[in-house]
Amino acid sequence: MKIRFWGVRGSIASPGPKTVRYGGNTTCIEVRTDSNELLILDAGTGIFPLSHALLAEMPLTANILISHSHWDHIQGLPLFVPNFIPGNTLRLHGAFDPVSGNGVEQVMAVQLQYSYFPVREAELKARMEYVTLMPGEPVQVGSAKVTPVLLNHPVIDFGYRIDCDGKSVFFTGDHEPPYNIYAPEDAEFAEYQQFVDEKQEGIVNAIAGVDVLIADTSYTRQEFPAKRGWGHGSYDTSIALARQAKVKTLFCTHHEPTRSDDALEAAFAQALADNPQPPEGGPDIRLAREGEWFEF
Repeated sequence: MKIRFWGVRGSIASPGPKTVRYGGNTTCIEVRTDSNELLILDAGTGIFPLSHALLAEMPLTANILISHSHWDHIQGLPLFVPNFIPGNTLRLHGAFDPVSGNGVEQVMAVQLQYSYFPVREAELKARMEYVTLMPGEPVQVGSAKVTPVLLNHPVIDFGYRIDCDGKSVFFTGDHEPPYNIYAPEDAEFAEYQQFVDEKQEGIVNAIAGVDVLIADTSYTRQEFPAKRGWGHGSYDTSIALARQAKVKTLFCTHHEPTRSDDALEAAFAQALADNPQPPEGGPDIRLAREGEWFEF
């Protein structure tokens, strides 16, 4: 299996000289099975350069797995070049939206309203297919088994576990570890803590033993307390999750958009110092970098 990062920034694209080493595009990750089947995790601005790289493979079927519907994870979809070429198929997978009552087709339909984009869905030349997923219910995508896992974010957010040919990868999308919303002295604290513990245990079990974990690692230890409730992780929480789940490699991604490459490397170095490897060892911990391939 191979993965390639096409977008590693969070919240908003941040191009420029200060982000050139790690990249300024928002979330998009290409996954290739050993049979070269194409899965795409999220459709942030990074899907635009990916779409140009795919022009050498026409006609193609692109299976896009949307973690959630916030702009930085979907805004590249209307400009996915294969959509405009006959013979291609775009198969969009994602969650049911309990607020609107619509399936994943809403992700495309809203963006292609004339108020926001000059081309309507009916004018696209590729075949458009929509697969609305349910948490914990695996689907088969070619030779890969894809399992959506409900994580913690201010909107429905799926993490995805992909298993294929004895290899596995898990992508969190945006995720903040669940926490107790009550104070210890509140009557509801103990009952809610049981829910938090069970939720965290379920997440760890879903990730357990994967070869690669790609995790939302937006904040430093110092930043995290002020951001609680925003739905994002920190270096500390992602490293802890990787160690609990006994994964082999952790990629830290969803880099804070105001952080320059130099600041990003400094924050990462401090996180490694704050979280030294235990005596029994642990995952290889890396910063996700736009354009990087990783084969396992």
